[in-house]
Amino acid sequence: MNLKKLTKSQIVIILAVALTILSIIFCLTIGRNDSGSKAGGRGRGGNTVFSVITQTVQKEVLHGYVIANGEIESQNSVNVYPDVAGKVIETNVMLGSSVKRGDIIAYVDPSAPGQYYKKSPVYAPISGSIISTPLKNGTTVSTNTTIAIVGDISNLQVTADIPERYVSVLKEGLKAEISVEAYPGVVFEAVVSRVSPVVDTTSRTKEVVLHFNRRDERVNAGMFGKVKLYTKDYEGQVVMPSDALVTLNDEFYAYAVKEDGQSVERRKVKTGESVDGKVQILEGLKEGEKVVIQGQTSLNDDSKIRDIGNAGAKSADTENTGDEKNEAEKNVAEKAHSKN
Repeated sequence: MNLKKLTKSQIVIILAVALTILSIIFCLTIGRNDSGSKAGGRGRGGNTVFSVITQTVQKEVLHGYVIANGEIESQNSVNVYPDVAGKVIETNVMLGSSVKRGDIIAYVDPSAPGQYYKKSPVYAPISGSIISTPLKNGTTVSTNTTIAIVGDISNLQVTADIPERYVSVLKEGLKAEISVEAYPGVVFEAVVSRVSPVVDTTSRTKEVVLHFNRRDERVNAGMFGKVKLYTKDYEGQVVMPSDALVTLNDEFYAYAVKEDGQSVERRKVKTGESVDGKVQILEGLKEGEKVVIQGQTSLNDDSKIRDIGNAGAKSADTENTGDEKNEAEKNVAEKAHSKN
């Protein structure tokens, strides 16, 4: 087409037609986008299926406990004192030495400048082992100075200080688990044998003494022990993970799976005692019901769900069944081959 030969009126008509065509294309494009947006909005609403993991709630006993530090020591120990004041001139034992009652542990010279006396022996008052480092030769002592400590290391105990707020549950017979740094992951069982009748006014703690259930050579006097003292059992209620609860307006809710297994109901619950990430549910759930324990933060009342925990289990079962089937077919083939 020769544009030079076109009149002005023809050019105007051509431009008008072009603009009209462009307007129609633009309107069709906008309409298509709006339709897609509306369809997408409906997909994000009530038709959305959320992937979650569920758990069946059951009644479970929660064991309340308190953690404290303890000193492992001999049940029976005696401080050894000299009969006279003076200087230690001879020591016959060292840390860990075994002694019998009446054995001489050390000698003390009571002589003063310009005076000479016979050295005075220091005797072991009981049989056992030296559980503290004896004083060195040349040390000046009085009749109130401890030369050494003799203890029966075959029978050990743990002394621990328990905070005042737990005093109401302290009693003889409580079970405990003792762990030491030397043996990570190893637990030594013990039981409370004595509870102090008073509370220390400085530390606001009460002393308890625990005896080991059985002797173990790995446990030595002088060790530092971590005490896990079981104080009270909480039972009779269903239990669920505490982090699976949702808080709304200072109230707790759990998402219970409906009978259809494909949707959830938001339930208001009343909680009880909580121990190690598990919490008692006093009201709102019954034993045997399923609750969402992962993925609950995205849910609302009546949300649709897909339990990927069960799906994963089914998938694993399917894979195992397939493996078993393949193995069986392989065995049959091998038997047929051997017959041929």
